[in-house]
Amino acid sequence: MADAALEVWGDPIEHSLSPALHAAAYRQLGWDWTYGRRRVTEAAFPGELAASAPALRGLSLTMPLKAAAFAAAATRDERAALTGAVNTLLLTGAAPRGFNTDVGGIVRSLAEEGVDGVEDARIVGAGATATSALVALAELGARRVEVAARRPAAVTPLQVLGDRLGITVLPVPLTADPFAPVPLTIATLPGGAPLEPLTADALATGGGLLLDVVYGHWPTALSDAWERVGGRAVSGAGMLLHQAVLQIRIFRSGDPAEPLPDETAVVAVMRRALVGG
Repeated sequence: MADAALEVWGDPIEHSLSPALHAAAYRQLGWDWTYGRRRVTEAAFPGELAASAPALRGLSLTMPLKAAAFAAAATRDERAALTGAVNTLLLTGAAPRGFNTDVGGIVRSLAEEGVDGVEDARIVGAGATATSALVALAELGARRVEVAARRPAAVTPLQVLGDRLGITVLPVPLTADPFAPVPLTIATLPGGAPLEPLTADALATGGGLLLDVVYGHWPTALSDAWERVGGRAVSGAGMLLHQAVLQIRIFRSGDPAEPLPDETAVVAVMRRALVGG
């Protein structure tokens, strides 16, 4: 494909693994594309976008820019519309097109763990990533989702979204003990977030498979707890990988559902890049 420049923006951004993932994919595909990173604050985002968009094919957005990217997008896919978050901007048309690939990243990551459907689940944390987790659970058929949060009032927006999705969202205090058994737990707490060992153990007991979206601070307090009770925990590395695959699909064709050429090989080289191989 023709030369193209793409970037990932966020604040902070130095830790991002996206450049390695995208570069590996572009080499495998034989594309002469570049993918850089830039520290952009939320306040600076509109000006940076206006100045840079003409030279870029697309952008990946990480925290704290997903809401700002949502506002900047002229059109949004369904996942972005539901979550209010855009992590991918396609800049090849007359106006930016916004997408949320985090939801698909969660769904595809869970599929690799043998989870292609679930009725009940628990989300730990009620921040922005919890919204993508809830939409992903809806796509997997969930009808009842507990949200364990330090402030149960923070769960209210997720309850509103749950009503739209046909899911009963139940807030529970993060200090609850015992928690009801569930087959799947998705943890959305920031990496390094403190958690009392007793609380972590209570969540792990009967918590099913743990998908902890953290990938840069591993193991986490929760993954350690899952190990103590003999449970199974996976990091957010798979989510990161698969949301990047969906981004590259978008950057290529504008359609996250259109597979890449020889996508199996592309995913394989990206996975190796993720672990530094």
